[in-house]
Amino acid sequence: MKGNMKIKEHDRIVLKTAIAAVGLEAGDVGTVVHVYRDGLAYEVEFTTLNGDTAAVITVEAAQVRPVHKREITHARELQPA
Repeated sequence: MKGNMKIKEHDRIVLKTAIAAVGLEAGDVGTVVHVYRDGLAYEVEFTTLNGDTAAVITVEAAQVRPVHKREITHARELQPA
């Protein structure tokens, strides 16, 4: 992780890999809702821009990274899984 930053509950994260089963792509941004085993895995909620939940999934630490200070979000239409 950049700067050895630890991901915590309520942090925003970025997917590093696609999760095709739920229609998510690398680069999608979600919010950590639970941390498993001191950061080995995370429960992450992904929402549409109007606030609807698109997916709540468990991901391994290697599949996500913290958001960086100078990043912005980008809109795309969620395709059905």
